[in-house]
Amino acid sequence: MKFRTLTRHGKEGFKNIGRNGWMSFASISAVTIMLFLVGIFLLLILNMNHLASTVEEDVEIHVYIDLTADEEQQEELRQEIEDVQYVENVEYVDRDAGLDQFIDSMDEMAPVFEGLRSENPFNDKFVVRAETPQLTEMVAAEIEVLPSVDTVNFGKDVVDRLFAVTDFMRTFGIVLIAGMMFTAMFLISNTIKMTIVARKPEITIMRLVGATNGFIRWPFFVEGLLIGVIGALIPIILLITGYSYFYEIMSTRLEVMFFELIPVFPAIYQVAGILLVIGAFIGVWGSMMSVRKFLKA
Repeated sequence: MKFRTLTRHGKEGFKNIGRNGWMSFASISAVTIMLFLVGIFLLLILNMNHLASTVEEDVEIHVYIDLTADEEQQEELRQEIEDVQYVENVEYVDRDAGLDQFIDSMDEMAPVFEGLRSENPFNDKFVVRAETPQLTEMVAAEIEVLPSVDTVNFGKDVVDRLFAVTDFMRTFGIVLIAGMMFTAMFLISNTIKMTIVARKPEITIMRLVGATNGFIRWPFFVEGLLIGVIGALIPIILLITGYSYFYEIMSTRLEVMFFELIPVFPAIYQVAGILLVIGAFIGVWGSMMSVRKFLKA
């Protein structure tokens, strides 16, 4: 296609938006609201996945050794743990080091627990990491039945709950996004139809003088594309502003709760790219649906 022809189609697309001002406004508004909600869900899911990944990295199996086990039995247990399939690393922590770690973790409350040093309640333990976090439960189950093992503990419940919440949000978000996408495409399709009806005599003449369907179709594709892209740019600006403000006031507070937000950049670039692609897709798809029906008639 020649550049001059492409420019003409672009100008026609812009004019079409002006010709159907209110319908174009309604379509852009629908796309904006839909993509704004999509952007919020994406940021939410990205942060939940980030939290899940962080928790996954910290998943360890704490194998507390029976208090009656002597050094030889402890060494045998270590060998048996290392022989368990999918075990990546085994680290021994004696009860004194375990107590030190516990007291250090108490921060300002640490002096309160100094009295435990006279009668250390901790067991010696092995800290075990599986090759992948998903194998932790299986590895823990095999270790739990080994001799000289008192108890086995790992953060399974926390990880399972977190993944359950993430999966629910992802599924809910996909259903909501799909519903809103169809609504936006319906509005864009109707906007394009109004343009087609308004230009029907002109299009009929063009067909009589030999204009191809492709030539007639292009301005409407451009119109749909512009509606989708404009509808995407507005929520992108709102999300950049809103998430930057949220990150500034909440990141420090959430760090106290061991939750680290994803930085504004590059997270917002990823979300902006996805929103632009979705906006362009529903714009072009909505226009294709209405133009195809008209050209078949």
